[in-house]
Amino acid sequence: MTKLFASPPFAEIFAREDPFLWLARQDGELFRDAPARRTLRFELAGKAYFVKLHGGVGWREILKNLLSLRLPVLDARQEKDAVAALIAAEVPTLDVVAWGVSGRDPARRRSFLITREIASDATLDDLARRAQGQAVGVVEKRRLVGEVAELVRRMHAAGINHRDLYLVHFLLGAAVGRGPAVEVGDRCSRRLHLIDLHRAGIRPRVPRRWLIKDLGSLHFSAMAAPLTARDRLRFLRAYRARPLRAVLAEEGGFWRAVERRGQRLWHAARQA
Repeated sequence: MTKLFASPPFAEIFAREDPFLWLARQDGELFRDAPARRTLRFELAGKAYFVKLHGGVGWREILKNLLSLRLPVLDARQEKDAVAALIAAEVPTLDVVAWGVSGRDPARRRSFLITREIASDATLDDLARRAQGQAVGVVEKRRLVGEVAELVRRMHAAGINHRDLYLVHFLLGAAVGRGPAVEVGDRCSRRLHLIDLHRAGIRPRVPRRWLIKDLGSLHFSAMAAPLTARDRLRFLRAYRARPLRAVLAEEGGFWRAVERRGQRLWHAARQA
């Protein structure tokens, strides 16, 4: 192993077994099975975990990304670092319990990331689609809009851009500890968790074009939700944490670019 981190019970297991061989033997629910990445939910000692196994992406994939001016995802460290950065920014996210990287050749490097399962029965995308054609509680909807805006604001202020910022990557989980919470129907207060960070970028400051890509993707994803024009303006005010009049007067071009990206994604999805 080039690098390895593990907390109990994985520390004891990996002290005596090769992590990759042990993980390859685990049975569970398969969520993704691609040549370069495999995602599995499994249980150990009565607790549930998710593991992402990264295989070598190959030089062809690396060159394709570089020629497109994109940094290739080589191993699980990118997601591990993004999780740590979000936690530092007080954005509820994944709980990493183990990760490891093997190999120095970037095209053949293997890695894994194990996280605790977040107790959840829905994503915001699920909630948006269930709400289509139905009356949505005004208080609930406003709270959700505000909480999403706050999480995204914190993420971007910390220099993190998600690169897959869709409603499906916001989990409604049980409320524990600090952080934004939401009320869903008649259920108890629940926290939003931001997940699926394997492509996230971390910089001292997020460039404008990446802000537009993140917010445009979120705008496209939210088209499935029963949002009004006022709801969208409420998001802008909460995201900038400034009076709405000032945001619209000073940032009109920026938000029009966000709108255009969302529309392009919507048209591309309809034609697919």
